[in-house]
Amino acid sequence: MEQGAADVPVIYLHEIKRQYVQGETTLTILDGAKLALWPGQSVALVAPSGAGKSTLLHIAGLLESADHGEVYVGGAATSGLSDVERTQIRRTDIGFVYQSHRLLPEFSALENVMLPQMIRGLKRGETVKRASEILSYLGLGERIKHRPAELSGGEQQRVAIARAVANAPRALLADEPTGNLDPHTADHVFGALMQLVKATRVAMLIATHNMELASRMDRRVSLVDGQVVELD
Repeated sequence: MEQGAADVPVIYLHEIKRQYVQGETTLTILDGAKLALWPGQSVALVAPSGAGKSTLLHIAGLLESADHGEVYVGGAATSGLSDVERTQIRRTDIGFVYQSHRLLPEFSALENVMLPQMIRGLKRGETVKRASEILSYLGLGERIKHRPAELSGGEQQRVAIARAVANAPRALLADEPTGNLDPHTADHVFGALMQLVKATRVAMLIATHNMELASRMDRRVSLVDGQVVELD
């Protein structure tokens, strides 16, 4: 990682190895995987179930540690960081979107998007302003006071996207974010994600089975024998 600041990936996975032990069997999920995520670039991770997509996302997002290799965030190695330091990076630099929206049911859309900012320590007035702006940008300006149960599946997922980018992360990691949605709604949610990438220059990695959506992203990669390979 001896590059100038402008040439440093937002996240760089270097020689990542991850194994799991099941009884007397050792499963190698990742075996020397390398992947660079650049600002403003969308990357589709397309691979069969069980190939290690979620594991790769969890390691890239510092939710899980590799057995070997290094995860660089903004050019800085993370393997030697404490749990507190890793959590801080997740709060400020990395946003997550899951297949299930995971919104807090007792809070409104606005409050769900405010929470990450309040945890970070921002003042309430500032969090209200930013959350309202993001939700309006995603077409939910008239729905901000509604709780998740009062929103459609597509609206819930757009709130989840708004929450993920509330703290202006440098990277957005999404695990099958449209997997629970019908094709029309999935297309709308995907469009919102791509709109955010272009507007904010966030680096985005999406694990997906949807080849039509993947074809509209900047890069497509897969996992073969535990390594990341470029498609196309």
